[in-house]
Amino acid sequence: MIPFAWNVVLAMVWVVLTANFSAVNALFGFLLGYGAIAVMQNQLPALAGYGQRVPRFIRFVFFYIWELVKANARVAYDVVTPEWGMRPGVIGVPLDARTDGEITVVANLISLTPGTLSLDVSTDRRVLYIHAMYIDSEEALLDEVKELERRVLEVMR
Repeated sequence: MIPFAWNVVLAMVWVVLTANFSAVNALFGFLLGYGAIAVMQNQLPALAGYGQRVPRFIRFVFFYIWELVKANARVAYDVVTPEWGMRPGVIGVPLDARTDGEITVVANLISLTPGTLSLDVSTDRRVLYIHAMYIDSEEALLDEVKELERRVLEVMR
């Protein structure tokens, strides 16, 4: 979080120094700050990894948007067609996430996706229980959730 805050501060310094208070100039300042931090990250331990984390975050955003589009399309199709396409159920997903923050982010992103809902985490924090509207095969659903978890952990670690 600290490197991101530095990036925002550098962007604001750029905006103030150029006296151009536009969104495009602020974005340009953010990109310049990102470049400066990416160059300096080897010298300053507090900035380590920021240069790699931002592209991973951007890839994750596009991945999650695509997952949202797919889930919304499936739910919308089921709503507008007369046949009942749901196969609801509850499954347990073994977690690779270990910290409370990682588990919370994964569970919330699953709940934000239409058709799925995080129900509970086991007391040992190793299994996340999920209710899904569409369980065509448990393996396919587990693969989707594990892919989401893998990408979240890639950004957070």
